[in-house]
Amino acid sequence: MSKVAEMPSDSEADITAARLRPEQYAENFSDMLPPLDRNRAITEASRCLFCYDAPCIEACPTSINIPIFIGKIATDNARGAATTILSSNIMGGSCARVCPVEELCEQACVRNTQSGQPIKIGQLQRYATDHLFSSKNPQIFQRKPATGKKIAIVGAGPAGLSCAHGLAREGHQVVIFEARPKAGGLNEYGIAAYKVIGNFAQKEVDFILSIGGIDIHYGQALGKQITLGQLRKEYDAVFLGMGMGGVNALGIESENLKGVESAVDYIERLRQEKDLATLPVGRRVIVIGGGNTAIDIAVQTKKLGAEYVTIVYRRGAEEMSATDHEQEFAQTSGVLIKHWAQPRRLIGHQGQVTGMEFEYTQLDQNGKLMGTGDTFTLPADTVFKAIGQTFVATPLQESGRDILQLTKKGRIAVNEDGQTSLQGVWAGGDCTEGQDLTVAAVEGGKVAAIAIDRALKEKKNG
Repeated sequence: MSKVAEMPSDSEADITAARLRPEQYAENFSDMLPPLDRNRAITEASRCLFCYDAPCIEACPTSINIPIFIGKIATDNARGAATTILSSNIMGGSCARVCPVEELCEQACVRNTQSGQPIKIGQLQRYATDHLFSSKNPQIFQRKPATGKKIAIVGAGPAGLSCAHGLAREGHQVVIFEARPKAGGLNEYGIAAYKVIGNFAQKEVDFILSIGGIDIHYGQALGKQITLGQLRKEYDAVFLGMGMGGVNALGIESENLKGVESAVDYIERLRQEKDLATLPVGRRVIVIGGGNTAIDIAVQTKKLGAEYVTIVYRRGAEEMSATDHEQEFAQTSGVLIKHWAQPRRLIGHQGQVTGMEFEYTQLDQNGKLMGTGDTFTLPADTVFKAIGQTFVATPLQESGRDILQLTKKGRIAVNEDGQTSLQGVWAGGDCTEGQDLTVAAVEGGKVAAIAIDRALKEKKNG
């Protein structure tokens, strides 16, 4: 039994740029959540109970002392608040913008049980860090005397930058090898443009580098311009923080039709585009996936002028990895989320995707996902794949074999200090297992920096 959705359908793709007026682009891609001003920040901070055994600290992957920094804001000491934040999370500015605080610190806030309204921790964190970055002298850290040790870091994303800053503070010389032309990782290339607007990602990178002792070599990809063996010979330690470079395929026929794109690639293009009116966008967009990337691409194409945007996910809303807050934001932005359906086949005309057929799904008696046999079809000019990224281990191989131990999921295996199975090599961030969050990547880099510094000092003393 097949059902066709009630949407306009034709065999011609309707993909074009400049669907909106110039002022609409500016409005649509302005700050998702306007920043707090001084008075509102102090008032909000005064609501905090300053708990002694604060559950919000436990909920923060980087263990920021939240009551302390909020207390400083309450006494009008924004610079001191920023110092507390950045001492635990050097990328606290971007994390204030992109962290799912509704499932982390704010969910743990005791104000939830008293008034149903948690302290706006994320917005207060942004207030403090923005205040610091806009000051005449934002540098709050001092580098220790040079140790003569050199550490190589692969990847200038949150994990790599966090590790680099931690090591530079201890006096080590750090060289980062980055494949792309800019540093920042997902903060620069992969976050929705309305979450991290303007040039903030690069401003944060500049702040991190300003401590000194950190050099970045761009256009240097592991397995191409550099090798792990080479780095191990030339440096005292190596940290791997290159994230995930692969994108999962749909695994159905005709995936190479024009108009079937990677959501990650399109978001990267959007993030780097100076004039959003030049970006072509389909009138009818389908997004396959249930994570934050699916939400980001769906909302952004809607903001670019797409008329119909539908996210299709094979399970229910509660199984989506995107937070409830993100799902609600997508729906209030005009995105339709259709659950319990899986891709069956792509429909094309003269090499261009024109639609997609889906099969309804359900769980069998054992809780296993299965198709029901009933199908429906959605017309589409563009189909975005947002079903997850994969770690590409090929650059770590020598003579066709892995030289690092990998987990069952194919990522780099590490211990609690971020150390890999290879002597002198550490790793962190999305290339290892854990929460695929910016804040978790920052913590991974920070933990590895502490372990690397300790190992180098122990080797020197030994």
